Amino acid sequence: MKDNTEAASNFDNVLSHFAIEGRVASITPYGSGHIHDTYYVKNQAPTAPDYLLQRINHHVFRNVPQLMQNIEQVTAHLRKKLDAVPGKQSDREVLTLIPTHQHTMYHQDQVGNYWRLYLLLQGTRSYDVVENAQQAYEGGKAFGRFQALLADMSVHLLHESIPDFHNVEYRLKQFETALEKNMAGRVKEVQPEIQFVRQRAHAMAAIIRLGREGSLPLRITHNDTKFNNVLLDSQDKAQCVIDLDTVMPGFVAYDYGDAIRTTAVTTPEDEKDLRKIDIDLNLFRGFTQGFLEETHHSLTGQEINSLTLGITLLPFIMGLRFLTDYIDGDNYYKVHFPAHNLQRCRAQFRLVEVLEDKSEVLQGIIEDIHASCRQTVLQQPK
Repeated sequence: MKDNTEAASNFDNVLSHFAIEGRVASITPYGSGHIHDTYYVKNQAPTAPDYLLQRINHHVFRNVPQLMQNIEQVTAHLRKKLDAVPGKQSDREVLTLIPTHQHTMYHQDQVGNYWRLYLLLQGTRSYDVVENAQQAYEGGKAFGRFQALLADMSVHLLHESIPDFHNVEYRLKQFETALEKNMAGRVKEVQPEIQFVRQRAHAMAAIIRLGREGSLPLRITHNDTKFNNVLLDSQDKAQCVIDLDTVMPGFVAYDYGDAIRTTAVTTPEDEKDLRKIDIDLNLFRGFTQGFLEETHHSLTGQEINSLTLGITLLPFIMGLRFLTDYIDGDNYYKVHFPAHNLQRCRAQFRLVEVLEDKSEVLQGIIEDIHASCRQTVLQQPK
């Protein structure tokens, strides 16, 4: 009881720094996120809004002021663009940060914790698993619209909230360092996985090489396009993209590839039975249709071609990170049994093989949908 009283007192103190309406009725843990601590703040006043309070993990995001500056600028840009579109409701389609009384977007408490407060978007829901092609389509539209609305925002305005997050060359250097140190003495047992990485290392760096050459434009990307980072309304229509912590400069293939990895693949990330791992082409078509309907007018031809590269790159990076952590002694990811990271790695590498085998089919679907989107635009009356 004492702990609960102290926790309630701490929440009250934190919330007193924010410009909230009404009075707090209750504060309860919310959601299933693994990075931040999130709480649902219910309002006593029926006409006042409810809120989501978050304690930001400043061990993962080490420069919270820059992180919050990113989110503030991105949400302001999205809101401005949507406000110019008849029928759009930016207050429901964009996350709203609640400022403090000092006009900042976060509060740092006496022990160094960082807190932020969002308006709760009522009547929305998210899914951890995509249930049908229509949901996949809505997810594609949500992330595509997010990308398209930010296409005219300068990437130079944003900081890297996690430097080198999807930089495969950086991840490969981490991997080689882990091999050299062999902290957990596990290198001998992962020789097939090491060979898998080295056979593909050069090919998997194609996107970053194209970016350096200037063939792929650097854009503002979400970088964590899991399906549960889209809020759907009561009719399962896409309403709002959430979890903006990793929004920063990147390549569009990163967002597309990670979305396919988590939307069109129906097995868990750590599937033990590798024979079950496959891609659902109906979900793939659904997501791609929604994504390209929103982005086809803003993406270059080279970016369209790069989407297939992103499809294989993102599971490769995840498998590489799991393997690196396993070799290093499981210091980064939480594991539920001793070889959990290795099982995760093998599942992601098997997915890479599946996607490589189907790359021509997937590229054909992308090209057909892209051509269809362009043809629809040409047929529209001017």
